Amino acid sequence: MSYTASALKAELNERGWRMTPQREIILETFQNLPRGKHLSAEDLRDLLQAEGDSVSLSTIYRNLKLMARMGILRELELAEGQKRYEINQPSPHHHHHLICVRCNKTIEFKNDSVLKVGARTAKKFGYQLLDCQLTIHAVCPTCQRSLLPV
Repeated sequence: MSYTASALKAELNERGWRMTPQREIILETFQNLPRGKHLSAEDLRDLLQAEGDSVSLSTIYRNLKLMARMGILRELELAEGQKRYEINQPSPHHHHHLICVRCNKTIEFKNDSVLKVGARTAKKFGYQLLDCQLTIHAVCPTCQRSLLPV
């Protein structure tokens, strides 16, 4: 599902919350990011400040968590202890991540079978699937070469 500001507003209202200017700015920022771009809360704050929008870091954290729980954003832990976010794209843009644990190089890849298993499992238990992601932590070829004895 692709979110518009009006769809977000409707869903927030349904849950007893309201659409704030900060939520709208955050949604627009993620919608306008190039595919494959992931932002931390700090990255988002810096980007918003560079565009002349002042949003406190605590407001950003609260709204990132809310939008991730709603399925609008995907919360990713690409590097240990470092959460990043991206817009939750519907199929066929759904993707997974392969991350080097040494240099944090991240490769996005598609695998429809992961999504199918997630959807089937959610349906079996009566859940509505919001997101299904596979994150593979590995060591890239460059870092493997640097580990070899000389």
